[in-house]
Amino acid sequence: MKTGDPLLTAWEQTLARQRDEPALFDRQRSVLARFGEIEECSRRLGTVGGGLQAFEAGEIVAIQIGNHAHWPALFLACLRRGIVALPLEQTMSEQERAAALNTCRVAGLMTTPEQPMARLAAAGAIEWGEHVPVLLKLTSGTTAAPRAIRFRSAQLLADAVQICDTMGITAADLNFAVIPVSHSYGFSNLLTPLLVRGVPLAMSSDRMPRAVLDDLARTESTVFPGTPIFFQAFGEMLETPRLPNLRLCISAGAPLSCAVARKFREKFGRAIHSFYGASECGGICYDHAATGEVEGFVGPALRGVELQALDAAAGATQVRVRSAAVGDGYFPQAEVGKLGADSFLPDDLVTMSDAGLRLVGRLSDVINVAGKKVNPAEVEAHLLSFAGVRQAVVFGRASSLRNQEVVACVVAAEETDEASLLEFCRAHLSGWQVPKRIFLRATIPANERGKISRRELAEYFADRNL
Repeated sequence: MKTGDPLLTAWEQTLARQRDEPALFDRQRSVLARFGEIEECSRRLGTVGGGLQAFEAGEIVAIQIGNHAHWPALFLACLRRGIVALPLEQTMSEQERAAALNTCRVAGLMTTPEQPMARLAAAGAIEWGEHVPVLLKLTSGTTAAPRAIRFRSAQLLADAVQICDTMGITAADLNFAVIPVSHSYGFSNLLTPLLVRGVPLAMSSDRMPRAVLDDLARTESTVFPGTPIFFQAFGEMLETPRLPNLRLCISAGAPLSCAVARKFREKFGRAIHSFYGASECGGICYDHAATGEVEGFVGPALRGVELQALDAAAGATQVRVRSAAVGDGYFPQAEVGKLGADSFLPDDLVTMSDAGLRLVGRLSDVINVAGKKVNPAEVEAHLLSFAGVRQAVVFGRASSLRNQEVVACVVAAEETDEASLLEFCRAHLSGWQVPKRIFLRATIPANERGKISRRELAEYFADRNL
């Protein structure tokens, strides 16, 4: 059994304060579990017949159970036994899951909390070295190949504290849990605040925006960590419930457009606070003011986070993130200079001011048009300023004459046509920035984190001209 673990120590303090208080609610606001019941469940899971006795300290077990009420107890049981947890999203394909299990040398898999964890083929002992992780966060990085990020309890604790202290989230709040706990955003904003600060959760398993909004009102939740796709859908609904208890709306996972933030504020009288983070280091920036006046603005650094520009003289630069919440490195392969020693270098391009950071693109997204570099975010911002355009994603696709050409996928009002948009771009953008084609679509597909993959769009529209 593991002793002296910082997360377990924080949990014991939470338990001492709130043992008999509700910790988990369902969609009807009925109590699913009290803090003391989570503790009892975690103890059972760690005993003979509980499902974890078959695994040794240092082994990796994958957990793919969605936002199930067993998550807090299961993670606590893993902590006590020194077992490394690897959360997996339910939307993964069989092929993606098989690749992750193989790459990360996973020893056990749980897909149904009511059944014991299945033992997989022996993966062999893992030499973790000095810093043995308690959690692996899966990420694909800039390639499609899976890899994981190593975290110890102290780093997860630091992230939870930085988020709660910066955003003012306390045990008096009720956190609405619809974003996946299996993703870094959900783990840091939902699960660890419950363990560390006693912030209860209202659990939701329905991701349809109408159902989410109704559940948000019914549970009387005070904090809603969401993604732009939810806030956009809420703002477009004709009939909506009142949300008198909701005091804090947080948007992360993808850039929040000013138009979406403005429409939500007009309808619900609530500001949306942009939150910027990364799987490798947890929270980075938070927009306290939430004025929604500058596209891509994510505010200043969280408390306890330091940002250092790589090229302060440049218009757009990368920033190095230093924090006690930064992970120890990638697994199974390290990447020197990218992650480790309390430091992480994201691929995002930003502009910096006294007010905070503004996201303007990613290194991997820059489009090379005959030697000219095009930042997709600049073209997207211009398209979004056209009346009737609700969403715009710009990406590059191969061109035999110019290396790459600029292409856009747009969601707009019914009367909007491609010719008008192209004319608008030609009038205000440099020639190499003007899209070769603009595809009008009813929706642009996003994953369950609300992110849209430029790479996947580029593959889909590689040879389409219709």
